[in-house]
Amino acid sequence: MANSLTYPVPAITGTENLSAEQIHQLLLSKSAVARRVRTLADQRFISDALLTGQYRTEGGAILYETGEPIFPEGDPEVIAPGGEYPLEQITTGELAAAKVDKWGKDYPITDESIKRRGIDPVNKTLTRAVNGMVRHTDGTSLGVIASKVTATSAASAGWTTASAIARSVELAKARGEESGEGHVFDTIVLTPTNYATVMSLFLDAGLLPREAANPLITGRWPEVLDMRWLRSAHVPTSAPMLVDSDELGGMANENLGGPGYASAGRSIETKVIRDDKTDSYLVRVRRVSVAVVTDPSAGVLITGTGL
Repeated sequence: MANSLTYPVPAITGTENLSAEQIHQLLLSKSAVARRVRTLADQRFISDALLTGQYRTEGGAILYETGEPIFPEGDPEVIAPGGEYPLEQITTGELAAAKVDKWGKDYPITDESIKRRGIDPVNKTLTRAVNGMVRHTDGTSLGVIASKVTATSAASAGWTTASAIARSVELAKARGEESGEGHVFDTIVLTPTNYATVMSLFLDAGLLPREAANPLITGRWPEVLDMRWLRSAHVPTSAPMLVDSDELGGMANENLGGPGYASAGRSIETKVIRDDKTDSYLVRVRRVSVAVVTDPSAGVLITGTGL
């Protein structure tokens, strides 16, 4: 199961008393800006949590296989002493292609704002840039997932009690394991409102750890019913979605590089451009990627929850 995510990301600290000259030096350091963007972006992309495969491309497109089985056709066989092992060819899926696109935007920071407001315009600009990238990437990726995942599992009852939620989720997991595809659903994603409802029911039922380990206090994604529970405002459906994050697909990313660019993690690249004509900086944030769903059967929607 994938590692837990931290949300919300802690605010940047330790820079409140920087002078204007120090802030200018910070903006001229591509590694410093990249680290700040990495701190903000780390753990925020739901798409990277659901599509855990990381596909690299160097030519602007990616070739991938869809519908590839996760089980071999035959079972292991008894091998006599000194005998040869039987050979089985690995079956591959249908070949498909996807084109990566470059998404990005420039954000200005003026000398006046730095002199009068200190580090505040820098922090707000970087936060806004990351939020915009997350909104676009997650919105696009979740839309692709929703268009591919068509399997449904009916809820055992309306999600008004923790026991009804548990039964619905366990039934959906069981159907996935018994379908012949062999999927083990490990992650469920909800809208923020539905997430709040479910967590409050889990809290009342005593299914969440207490005190210091309580995910509602720590901000970590909770693991309940052997599932990691995520929320996103960009989920295109109100129906809870269960996925096998190891098999659903991945993000095809391409790091373009280039003079002045620095990697900020999550395949985000940053660049700060000084514009002396306008006494300002342009902070550029870009990501070259595309969401790829390789196995739509690795997801299922729970219908009839009443959420």
